[in-house]
Amino acid sequence: MAGHFEATPGGGAAVALDEVEIAILRSLAVQLLELIGPGDEPAEGEDPLAALFAEGPSEPPTDPALARLFPEAYGDKGDELRAASAEFRRFTENDLRTRKREDALVVVRTLDALTPAGDGAAVLTLTADECRNWLGSLNDLRLTIGTRLEVGEEEDEGSSLYRLPDSDPRKPMVMAYLWLGALQETLVETLMP
Repeated sequence: MAGHFEATPGGGAAVALDEVEIAILRSLAVQLLELIGPGDEPAEGEDPLAALFAEGPSEPPTDPALARLFPEAYGDKGDELRAASAEFRRFTENDLRTRKREDALVVVRTLDALTPAGDGAAVLTLTADECRNWLGSLNDLRLTIGTRLEVGEEEDEGSSLYRLPDSDPRKPMVMAYLWLGALQETLVETLMP
């Protein structure tokens, strides 16, 4: 189980993590929450149902990582498609942000609930629902880090990014990116029928 997820009864999964891995995952999830931003809670006295019908932004985010997390629905070609993308974003981005925030919060809460043993290791056991939250958050973390590292869709194992010298300041983020990918892959494999 060390380093990869394994299936548990009831459709969940478990993975052994040490203190450093727990701290890294928690830190990355908190940073993702900060990037996504706070939710729009109804003001005191405001009708909570009104928040359900609140319109979101119509312009894409300027931060490249946020633009990757909240992409254009129809691309950016032509005024008609830009208008359709703006309309789509206006009615969907708030819900998408809420879901991404909830996924990251589940990661933080499940990590906070761990009690490491004397050696600093702990076994994280997730329910089926928590697995889905973790998959969403692992994906969002990889998209964010990949955007910051300028990883393209055509990157492969032979890419120079994967052979960085230890002195390169990007090396820790590349290692985190690859590790998150391995965690995500084993979680997906665990949940497949």
